[in-house]
Amino acid sequence: MNIADIAAGLELCRAARWNQTRRDWELFLRLSSHGCRVAVKDEQVIGTVATVRYEDRFSWVGMVLVNPAERGQGIAARLMSEALEALKGMPSIRLDATPAGHPVYRKLDFVDEYRLSRMEAVVASDSPLFSLMQSGNPARPMTREDLPAVSVFDREVFGADRRVTLEWLLDGAPEYAWVVEELGQIIGYTFGRHGFNFEHLGPVIAEDQRIARQLVTACLSRQAGRRFILDASHHETDWRAWLESIGFGEQRPFIRMFYRNNPYPGLPPKQFGILGPEFG
Repeated sequence: MNIADIAAGLELCRAARWNQTRRDWELFLRLSSHGCRVAVKDEQVIGTVATVRYEDRFSWVGMVLVNPAERGQGIAARLMSEALEALKGMPSIRLDATPAGHPVYRKLDFVDEYRLSRMEAVVASDSPLFSLMQSGNPARPMTREDLPAVSVFDREVFGADRRVTLEWLLDGAPEYAWVVEELGQIIGYTFGRHGFNFEHLGPVIAEDQRIARQLVTACLSRQAGRRFILDASHHETDWRAWLESIGFGEQRPFIRMFYRNNPYPGLPPKQFGILGPEFG
């Protein structure tokens, strides 16, 4: 894949009703210029796959898209084969599967890790968030000076360094970047990004659920009228119940999976919202 293919990638996103923008595709090519592939028929791009390497620890596979008119011909499987070949030197390969994609990845020997739910909400003007924000919320807007400490915490929780992506998030949507600090230490943070269909809140990383709630409350209480998605983990069942109490509902599930091994899983219970299934 190259820059000239982004327009075709966006057409496939719109056909699938996915949320990615041109800026997302540009980041994929920036992070892994040789790891993003396209399927071409009659000089037209009919499929895509993107990969991201996180240090020498693990890689992520996402953006497996095929033109609806070309499905059922094994194109997605060929794209995955290309991705696995491109990543053959990596100790671990991970992805977040939709229910439709899950059987395909199982046949390729991917193993289930844990479950996620995409939660969706429109921030209502009478949302409980606004009253919650009045109760001494310690969250504050993130600054660039926070990024070094945030990146250290993120590497521990995510399992690998992704500072370039965190900087990209802060630059693209600074209004969604918040931190909670205690005794001079950052104990939670959130980022977000703009999408075609929804605003996407995440990653939401925190030492515990109380802090995660403070971060989500601080961010969304300033966003009345906007439609958001948040890809929430299942590690604490009352986390999703709390999201439902402020207006979120499940849009669809994901299954996090890995291939070969999983030596750097990070700290999943502290990941209350992921960056997204395409990035991990």
